[in-house]
Amino acid sequence: MIRRYVVPGRVELVGKHVDYAGGRSLTCATEAAIHLSAEPLADPVIRVRDARLRTVVTVPLAANATWAGARWGVYVLAVARRIARDFPRARRGVEIVLRSELPSSAGLSSSSALVVAIAQALADANDLEGDAAWRAAVPTAVARAEYFAAMETGAAFGDFAGDGGVGVRGGAQDPVAIVCAREGEVGQFRYLPPRIERFVRWPDEYALAIAVSGVHAAKRGNARDAYHRLSDAMRVFAGSGMPTAPPPELAERVAQFHEETDFIVPGVADALQGRDFAAVGRLVDRSQALAERVLGNQVPETIRLARLARAHGALAASAFGAGFGGAVWAMIPREGADTFVASWREGYLHDFPERHLRARWLVTRPAAPARQLESHDTGSGEPRP
Repeated sequence: MIRRYVVPGRVELVGKHVDYAGGRSLTCATEAAIHLSAEPLADPVIRVRDARLRTVVTVPLAANATWAGARWGVYVLAVARRIARDFPRARRGVEIVLRSELPSSAGLSSSSALVVAIAQALADANDLEGDAAWRAAVPTAVARAEYFAAMETGAAFGDFAGDGGVGVRGGAQDPVAIVCAREGEVGQFRYLPPRIERFVRWPDEYALAIAVSGVHAAKRGNARDAYHRLSDAMRVFAGSGMPTAPPPELAERVAQFHEETDFIVPGVADALQGRDFAAVGRLVDRSQALAERVLGNQVPETIRLARLARAHGALAASAFGAGFGGAVWAMIPREGADTFVASWREGYLHDFPERHLRARWLVTRPAAPARQLESHDTGSGEPRP
């Protein structure tokens, strides 16, 4: 049987760098997604073919599996190792063909979407939903998202020990946004552990324009090490109950955490619900300013994109994701969206002409979560173009 899936990317509207310390954020899924087909294999391997890149990754379904090929194969490896160790009866492999609409290293969580896609396809190929151990470990969609996040980051999950992992250590924000999203709504989530606080309807007459800066968000080497040091320090401090006197080196960072978590995120959700779009703009501007001044994770390109979006009439605009590159979202009227994007693009490329090859623009709305489409007993295995 060939199963088909759609796994979206995600936008973090507000709640920058707070999930790994137990904060809250406001997120939604995107219409841009990974489209894949998956067919069970008798052999215990995961074979993934990227239809666009024309590359194939084949990893054994084994707790000690290794990989030394294409860089994106490490995400396949992370899934193979965890499922093989945590659910040793899962010996059926899966052949996956995928085509992604998500730009890589752009803040749209393409890596988390890939992990979710592969893990869900492998779980379905082995009918893990019918396994009592699986149901006990991941009884809800939120728990499933948290487990997929642990596969990516290498974190422990419940009774399952951790592994090496490949991603930055977070609070599961990205898989939660991808797995638990609701079409036409934005979700307010809290983390450590992840939980749903509420959903708020996105106004029908507005869209999300997204500008990918063309600067790849850095998650490797020194940038990743710095991110880990900061997230680990904040996690330890949060675990202590966040006393009133944080260490001097964390004082501004703790203040940013509280402002995002306790004021900005719920404030934007309330303002959206009450259709107070001026308040949305003010609060999002504050979130962006804190990212620039306190987090220090913005580059000139993302700062300029946020300023240009507001100058061209966006109700709100902010960078999102890990930072050090990536993308900016803007809340704009659906009517005239193409005109807005054209002006936004023109202004940006005037200031940063060297980014014209990698920069991308798209218009979306809060989309449905990761999901399986109609299954087929026969077929080519090709995903939707």
